[in-house]
Amino acid sequence: MCREKAGGQDEMRMLRAMYAEGEERLRQAGIEEAGLDAWYLLEFVTGVDKAHYYMNPDRRMEQSVAQEYEKVVKLRTEHIPLQHITGVQEFMGLEFQVSGDVLIPRQDTEVLVEEALKLLEQEKVPKEKETVRMLDLCTGSGCILISILYYAAKEKIQIQGTGADISEAALRIAEENLDLLEKNGNKGMAELLESDLFERVEGRFGMIASNPPYIRTSVISGLKEEVRLHDPLLALDGKEDGLFFYRKIIEESRAYLQKNGVLLFEIGYDQGEAVSELMTKAGYSQVVVKKDLAGLDRIVCGVYTE
Repeated sequence: MCREKAGGQDEMRMLRAMYAEGEERLRQAGIEEAGLDAWYLLEFVTGVDKAHYYMNPDRRMEQSVAQEYEKVVKLRTEHIPLQHITGVQEFMGLEFQVSGDVLIPRQDTEVLVEEALKLLEQEKVPKEKETVRMLDLCTGSGCILISILYYAAKEKIQIQGTGADISEAALRIAEENLDLLEKNGNKGMAELLESDLFERVEGRFGMIASNPPYIRTSVISGLKEEVRLHDPLLALDGKEDGLFFYRKIIEESRAYLQKNGVLLFEIGYDQGEAVSELMTKAGYSQVVVKKDLAGLDRIVCGVYTE
C-alpha cells in the first residue's frame, strides 16, 4: 500500500537562501542593482517586508512561493524591467500601474510636477472661474497629470485636467491610474483624450505640461536593454535631433494657452539651451531652465503673454 509523501521542511525554502540565490543570479546576468532588485522581487512574491525579514530571515516559504520567486528572477535576468514584472512604479509617493505600453515613471520627472505645483500654489497660473484648466500632452501612464491633480487638491486648488496621448493602449493604463484620484474625491476633475498632440484638443488652458519623446533616433540603439527593448519606442524617439516634438508643441501651444499661460517641458540633460531658444523665439517670456537632483538640466518652463 502506498501513501502520499507528507509535506515537510525539505519542500520549503528559507527566505535568506531565496534572496541570496536571486541576488547571485541577477548579478551574473549583469543587472546593475542586483541586490536591490532581488529584494524587491522577494517582497513582491512573498509579501514580507524588510522589518519582518530581518526579524526572521530563516523563515521558510512554501515550495510554490519559492518557484514563483525563481520565475520572476528569471524574467529580470532577461532584462525585463522590474516594473513590468511587478506591474507598478512609485512616483511622487503614489503607486502607478505600468506596462510595456507606457514609459515607466522616473524620479527625474518629479521635478516637473514639483515646479507645476509651486506655480499653482503661487497663483502664477491663470484660471477660469476659480479653476485652472491643465493639459498634459503625451500623458502615457498619466503620472504627471494625476500627481499634479492629487497634490493640488490637498491645497484646495481646483484643476480640470486633460491627459492626451496618441496611444490607445497607454490611455488604458492611465485610466486605471485615475483611480488614485478617488482617494481625495478628485477623479471627476480629469479626462483622457486619444489625440496626436493637439489634434483633438479643444479650448485654452492655463497650463500645458509635457514629457515628450526627446531621445535622438541615432542614440536609441545604444540605450540599456531595459529601455531599448521594453519601453515603447513611441515614447522615446524624438527624431533626428531629439527636438521634433518640442518644435511642434511650442509652435502649436500658442493657440491653446490662455494669456499668461504656462508651458512646462521635461528635457534631456543637454537640451536646455535649445528648447529655451525655441520658446523664446516663439514669443514665450520668463523662460527658465531648472535642474534635477543630480544637477542636470531637467525642465524648461515659460509664460506666453501675447
